[in-house]
This record gives sequence, C-alpha cells and structure tokens, in this order.
Amino acid sequence: MDKIIYQSVNLKCSAQKTFEMFTVNQHLEKWLTQLADVEPKTGGKYELFWNPEEKENASTLGCKVLAIEHGKFLAFEWKGPKQYKHFMNNAKPLTHVIVSFIPSAEDAEVHLLHTGWRDSAEWEEARHWFDKAWTNALEELQKYANKA
Repeated sequence: MDKIIYQSVNLKCSAQKTFEMFTVNQHLEKWLTQLADVEPKTGGKYELFWNPEEKENASTLGCKVLAIEHGKFLAFEWKGPKQYKHFMNNAKPLTHVIVSFIPSAEDAEVHLLHTGWRDSAEWEEARHWFDKAWTNALEELQKYANKA
C-alpha cells in the first residue's frame, strides 16, 4: 500500500485564483486556518496557525515552500497537530504537501498529494487523521471558492 494521501477537487474559478487560495494569507485564513504567514517563493515560509495563542502545538511553524510555479504548482513542508507532534514534527524530512492547479474549460482542478508517511502504527494513524482533515479542508475550499 502506498503511504500517500491523494485528493482532488474542482473549483469554479481560474487555476491562478485557486493557486492564490493556497498562497495568499488572506485567502488561507478564510478556508484553512486562523492565521497564515506564507511567503510564496522557494524557501519562503509556509506557516499556518490554527490556534494563534498556541503556535508551538497547532501550526506548521518552521515549514517552508519547497517548490513553486505560480498558478500551476506548489510544494511545502507539513507538520502534525499536538497529538502527533512528538514524531511528525521531528522527522527528517518532514511530510510534504504537493498541490497542482490544472485549468479546465470553466474551472480549475486541484490535485493534492501529502507524502512522506513512515511505516508504523502511529504514522498510519496520523495518515488516516490527515486524510479526513484534507477532505474537510478541501470541502471548505470549495465553499469558499463558490463565494469568492
């Protein structure tokens, strides 16, 4: 079994607009997190904070953009929540999220891969948790895109 998470969603907006929903702080704060500090450039920060008062435990503090092609592709490091912090956030390398933005006739396809999962029961539990979390996140993105 491949140790990846793969999900996709169609959004009723351009691939460029969809890309901005993953790279512009104000957009991220509408559908994914409470506070975002993202620098959309290779090596830039990809820090999201679900509880800004608890930045060490509910965030991607220290994560970086690994690769970027504006409007088309984004790859960044990812960390786990408090219950998985003890193993996920100290792993070398961290898990990675890779998002592709593909234009179609009147909308855009978003393809998300979350990779880097290790082979143990606790890692498998975390992977299942994130599979559900990404499903919920992409549903929120779809709702947000329909309003934007």
